[in-house]
Amino acid sequence: MHSLKSTYLLILLFTSMVVFSKKLKEGNYRAVLILNEENNTELPFNFEVKYKGKKPNIIIKNADERILVDEITIKGDSVNFKMPVFDTEFRTVCVGDNLEGLWINNYKTSKNKIKFKASYGEANRFPFVPGKANPYFEGRWETTFSPNTKDSSKAIGVFHHVEQTDYLTGTFLTETGDYRYLEGMKVGNKLFLSCFDGSHAFLFVAEYKDDKFTGTFYSGASWQEPWTAKLNDKFKLANAEEITFVKNKDTKINFSFPDLDKKIISLNDKKFENKPVIIQVMGSWCPNCMDESAYLAGIYKQYKKEGLEIIALAFEKTNDFDKSKNQLLRLKKRFNMDYDILVTQQNGKEKAGEVLSALNRITAFPTTIFLNKQHQVVKVHTGFSGPATGKDYDAFKQSTEGLIKQLLKE
Repeated sequence: MHSLKSTYLLILLFTSMVVFSKKLKEGNYRAVLILNEENNTELPFNFEVKYKGKKPNIIIKNADERILVDEITIKGDSVNFKMPVFDTEFRTVCVGDNLEGLWINNYKTSKNKIKFKASYGEANRFPFVPGKANPYFEGRWETTFSPNTKDSSKAIGVFHHVEQTDYLTGTFLTETGDYRYLEGMKVGNKLFLSCFDGSHAFLFVAEYKDDKFTGTFYSGASWQEPWTAKLNDKFKLANAEEITFVKNKDTKINFSFPDLDKKIISLNDKKFENKPVIIQVMGSWCPNCMDESAYLAGIYKQYKKEGLEIIALAFEKTNDFDKSKNQLLRLKKRFNMDYDILVTQQNGKEKAGEVLSALNRITAFPTTIFLNKQHQVVKVHTGFSGPATGKDYDAFKQSTEGLIKQLLKE
């Protein structure tokens, strides 16, 4: 009898300790990052929960982009998920069918948490009803960030009305890369655009008056700046192939760094002998580098047998090899990158310039260096115009693949 009582008590104790995990509800959610509670400034984005068997997946949507989030942990009413590629994560709890919690940016050591909430069953990105279609925001816009200041910079805004409605997609092209996939809408004479990809947390608001936009750009909760834009199809940025160049055409680039298996790789290795090489100056933390990595992975698969080689020089946010390796492995897996990835254990554009001292400077991640079979520099491309830029991306691909074919023939 005593034994039975003991067994019964143990069963009760075990049962009371079991944590029943709440199931994340399948369907659409409207999420917001609360950038400023006092001003009620919210950065919205959309995601969908789908189940693969019993496992939930989160698909974040920015215009044509779909980001699969599958590193999800559910325990009790806690739902935590890690963004792919980037070292950021969400820690949330279920409140009914909704989620509330924090987005945590692990690249930062302070002010790295932003309040987050997601409402189930809501599909609209911005809480407005579209009005009568009037697509006059369509086109290319000469843009100035922080006008009339020492930090002023130029960009090209590219906006597109979806199927002649008030819904908009677009991006901004700069001399260091683009702002990737933005999505939003026109509301009267106002413009609202946002994106969230795990690294970028961008919100643009502006009013159109007197033939120009005047508004505010928010990057996360820690940065905001004014911007203006006027329609100008003829405006051009500095040529991306003239910003960075080799100082002496006879100087050859060389370096030696460990790959992800700690094997030292050098351009002098037999593997690269008499082959054209693309050097990708990048970091796993960089969204434009992510887009370029996806592109170069396909290029390498297509032209590897013909002799093309690609080397990524990774300048991570940390000098720790193992931490860098872990982040780079996530990027490699996500995009099936079969080319060499080297860990420099250095960070920042200044250090990249020191490593590649044959060049005048490095102003952006990514920077892409094209070498011929003799390993002479034939072109350096600053930044990357990704798929969100449309025609600019197509032009980059055409130019790049034309050059690769030429270098392989020579």
